[in-house]
Amino acid sequence: MTVKVRRQRPRRRVFWALVAVLLADLLALSDTLAVMSVDLGSESMKVAIVKPGVPMEIVLNKESRRKTPVIVTLKENERFFGDSAASMAIKNPKATLRYFQHLLGKQADNPHVALYQARFPEHELTFDPQRQTVHFQISPQLQFSPEEVLGMVLNYSRSLAEDFAEQPIKDAVITVPVFFNQAERRAVLQAARMAGLKVLQLINDNTATALSYGVFRRKDINTTAQNIMFYDMGSGSTVCTIVTYQMVKTKEAGMQPQLQIRGVGFDRTLGGLEMELRLREHLAGLFNEQRKGQRAKDVRENPRAMAKLLREANRLKTVLSANADHMAQIEGLMDDVDFKAKVTRVEFEELCADLFERVPGPVQQALQSAEMSLDEIEQVILVGGATRVPKVQEVLLKAVGKEELGKNINADEAAAMGAVYQAAALSKAFKVKPFVVRDAVVYPILVEFTREVEEEPGVHSLKHNKRVLFSRMGPYPQRKVITFNRYSHDFNFHINYGDLGFLGPEDLRVFGSQNLTTVKLKGVGDSFKKYPDYESKGIKAHFNLDESGVLSLDRVESVFETLVEDSPEEESTLTKLGNTISSLFGGGTTPDAKENGTDTVQEEEESPAEGSKDEPGEQVDLKEEAEAPVEDGSHPLPPEPKGDAAPEGEKATEKENGDKSEAQASVFRASVTRFGFR
Repeated sequence: MTVKVRRQRPRRRVFWALVAVLLADLLALSDTLAVMSVDLGSESMKVAIVKPGVPMEIVLNKESRRKTPVIVTLKENERFFGDSAASMAIKNPKATLRYFQHLLGKQADNPHVALYQARFPEHELTFDPQRQTVHFQISPQLQFSPEEVLGMVLNYSRSLAEDFAEQPIKDAVITVPVFFNQAERRAVLQAARMAGLKVLQLINDNTATALSYGVFRRKDINTTAQNIMFYDMGSGSTVCTIVTYQMVKTKEAGMQPQLQIRGVGFDRTLGGLEMELRLREHLAGLFNEQRKGQRAKDVRENPRAMAKLLREANRLKTVLSANADHMAQIEGLMDDVDFKAKVTRVEFEELCADLFERVPGPVQQALQSAEMSLDEIEQVILVGGATRVPKVQEVLLKAVGKEELGKNINADEAAAMGAVYQAAALSKAFKVKPFVVRDAVVYPILVEFTREVEEEPGVHSLKHNKRVLFSRMGPYPQRKVITFNRYSHDFNFHINYGDLGFLGPEDLRVFGSQNLTTVKLKGVGDSFKKYPDYESKGIKAHFNLDESGVLSLDRVESVFETLVEDSPEEESTLTKLGNTISSLFGGGTTPDAKENGTDTVQEEEESPAEGSKDEPGEQVDLKEEAEAPVEDGSHPLPPEPKGDAAPEGEKATEKENGDKSEAQASVFRASVTRFGFR
């Protein structure tokens, strides 16, 4: 008996030791479960977190405010952020950077770079010959790219979230304007990497707002489609979005609410900042008029004085939204001279008359892209700080023809709350009620390539081909496969933006290069030599437009097939291997495809270039790959093939004579040349 007890005591000790280790691991795990969102606006940002016991909370900054100015002051050995940097803007305007997001992903010759320089002449922008972009030249020894400055801001937002959550945070969802193109989105991702953040998703700010609205009104969503228009005028831009809410049947969770982005319209430069700049110019003129005849310098030549005027213009715009007139006053504006002047709302509206005329523009764009009429819109909801300007509401109300505008959403925090809900949904640490999100492609993407064809015996010509990969207002994330059937040697193809006719001439200039990437394929001819007895099934290029709206070319492979004789009694080892590969990488449609709105589609023959026709039997196949359910929020990339050859998942089909086909895929090197922003 004694021996038995002695044997049990160590076991109990081991058991309790294991329990203690498991509890310690669980406690350590709970300390790193928090996720965050950053609603990155032009003027200010809002940060939100989710952690165990704290569902969806807006982070307070060091001044206990719910929003933080996106301003950075850079000195040789010091950095200031937020409200501290805003106070430094008066003392050191050259070293205080704001609205730098307007320069993300822009080449030096972009009109927005010139516009930024005109708005903020105190900043010295230098040319970066390697990236063809610009730097902020703070001092002879100190220069930063816009991405580096944004990285500092994101790192500061992370520190705010960690202080509030009292634990380290790495995972984040960041909002971006819906009109950001590939270069601009990659710039934000680059800045996040500099900040040490793991970006779960770049979510469009209009989608985040729509998600927040739907989450808090889940009970109001039913099987009848409801069309809601969100009109978001912020500091730097204006976006109008048409969203359809409806209960849909999902494979995993049954009936669940869904939001679908149906239409989008935007104006990149219409916002509160432009109104403030008009007011600043007006105040500067009034000050110069007051000092006329005193041989005084123009106040516009003094950066500190102009920084003071911009701050006063910001305050004046806010006050005039609730008052008919107000007295602008600045103590010691320049040369110890005080400034005081009365400004009325009528004067303000006259200064911005042409801006207010642009208010209906995004509405018409959104309706046109959604192919809807105003009669189909149930409600128009205001979002963004600049929508508080009375004239904006007056013009918008007239444009939409509704009795009233909806103000039943937090105009400042909706996007941050929607983004943090998405962060919790994407994190494996939290389980949230599913809400299906179907975002839409704003800029179509296509593949272009040129091939030599023989129109008549001995007569060769070049034919230019285009194939749309992702159409405008089509859903994403999704994967697409394009198959080139007529190549047996190395060739190139270009990935470009599609028809951008919906953009105006100025927007096209701001948009930049329409060529995304040139892909140069090497080893195509070698793959045909490697499998001389196999039948070519084409060269397949696999594309992925991920949750962040960022396009990538996952892989390119050449697929071959041959017939293998096999006795009916026993399958050969190669056939068994081929069937196993087919079940693992199957080329057919999976059951999930329809649930995600990404059905596998075999499209018709390629649209020929203008003035040419396809050869008989010549085609370029384009199909979609099945996606994981939308509500899961994650779409992992397919495993990268190893070695020179990897099997492709083409299904083996039985022939009448009992033979079976064996598929082989040769993966070869693709040289990718990116144009524009890197």
